[in-house]
Amino acid sequence: MKMKRKIITIDEEKCNGCGLCVDACHEGALEIIDGKARLVSESYCDGLGDCLPECPTGAITIEEREALPFDETAVKERMAALTKKDLPCGCPGTQARMVKPKAEPAVAPTQTASPSQLRQWPCQLRLVPSNAPYLDNAHLLIAADCAAYAYGDFHNRFMRNKITLIGCPKLDPADYAEKLTEILQLHPIRSITLVRMEVPCCGGLEHAVKEAITRSGQLVPWRVITLSTEGEILDEW
Repeated sequence: MKMKRKIITIDEEKCNGCGLCVDACHEGALEIIDGKARLVSESYCDGLGDCLPECPTGAITIEEREALPFDETAVKERMAALTKKDLPCGCPGTQARMVKPKAEPAVAPTQTASPSQLRQWPCQLRLVPSNAPYLDNAHLLIAADCAAYAYGDFHNRFMRNKITLIGCPKLDPADYAEKLTEILQLHPIRSITLVRMEVPCCGGLEHAVKEAITRSGQLVPWRVITLSTEGEILDEW
């Protein structure tokens, strides 16, 4: 049985060959061929749609369809080419590199570990029931699932007194915008804090929150905090 997933499609009649979508695609899935944007292979497309807002003519849409058989050899060859220094790189979130931890402060022998600040279960966005009573009047923390590993004091800094929902738009096939819209429509939400990583695929999480607030019609105060892969806060608004 073939697997269904989200893949972009390009209307060649609308495409003007500007190439903005190619620059926006972090997977190297798009190329300009004969003056038109083309999807090089369905295997490369992550379905997150970073290319959509860059298209000035509206030629790109996302549809859910049966994917072609996965060509592992072709993907490996493509990724090897994309990571060469003289070629455009692949998604920065997939680049392997070492992270050097900062020096740990001295800890007194009697000091105990900080308690968990998780206030509900489940916390994975796909699994959280939209009608869960703990969502009423909640301050929501929506976080990339890598974030807690990157930021050492994540529980105390971000999770305290919040309902935590985690996810990864690159690995999770769920429509986060749809799920979050339903939550906002069913519950009075007091605020949303989004903690994302600097990698481009986390933009899908931020887009889902924006889309959910727009679809729900709710006026919810929200802010975005962006973390580096080294655990630093890069941006906060």
